[in-house]
Amino acid sequence: RSYKQRFKSMIFHVFLCNPLVCRWMWDNLTCWEPAKIGQVVWMPCPELFEVMSEENDEFGKVSRNCTEDGWSEMFPHYVDVCPFNENGTSPDLYYVSVKALYTVGYSTSLVSLTTAMVILCRFRKLHCTRNFIHMNLFVSFILRAISVFIKDGILYAEEDSNHCFIHTVECKAVMVFFHYCVLSNYFWLFIEGLYLFTLLVETFFPEKRYFYWYTIIGWGTPTICVAVWAVLRAHFDNIG
Repeated sequence: RSYKQRFKSMIFHVFLCNPLVCRWMWDNLTCWEPAKIGQVVWMPCPELFEVMSEENDEFGKVSRNCTEDGWSEMFPHYVDVCPFNENGTSPDLYYVSVKALYTVGYSTSLVSLTTAMVILCRFRKLHCTRNFIHMNLFVSFILRAISVFIKDGILYAEEDSNHCFIHTVECKAVMVFFHYCVLSNYFWLFIEGLYLFTLLVETFFPEKRYFYWYTIIGWGTPTICVAVWAVLRAHFDNIG
């Protein structure tokens, strides 16, 4: 048979004859592997509960059924078979402690980066392509810290662990902005390395012309990636 016929046959077997109807699923605590119709999948309690419990606590398992409509509800639930030490660190207190820790870190970073930006903008002798790239990198770090504070202000308005199940437009918009800031941060880190690479491999280096493309890559590419992700998520996985 021709390659075209083989390709059609492969697509038919993958999408029409595949017995795995329940795909990978992440429920914010456990990753459920693909399963066949009628199969019952058992998973142990997540390791998170071990942090909140005593060493001698006994943990059970949770299960889901794979049905024609997809994964069923969990039975039994985490709260019934995954105990934690009620006299020790509760989940809410654990999250609050972690939040306080990274809030101090992001606040310190925000102050330091803002000071660096003021210095680089104030003195003209420091204005060059290399420092312009540094400034954009600093801005991406600043936006990342700001996005974390905004996210906490909306998702963690009430200090409990139910924020994972909020479906408001504001929460989704904040998460899109947060992912954009994180992605642009990584792209500007990539541009820092790309700039050093071009200095080494090119004798004549038109920095101004290259900086134009650096700006497009650093801020434009994350926009496209996050926009595509947001649209696909809204259409195919609009949960939480």
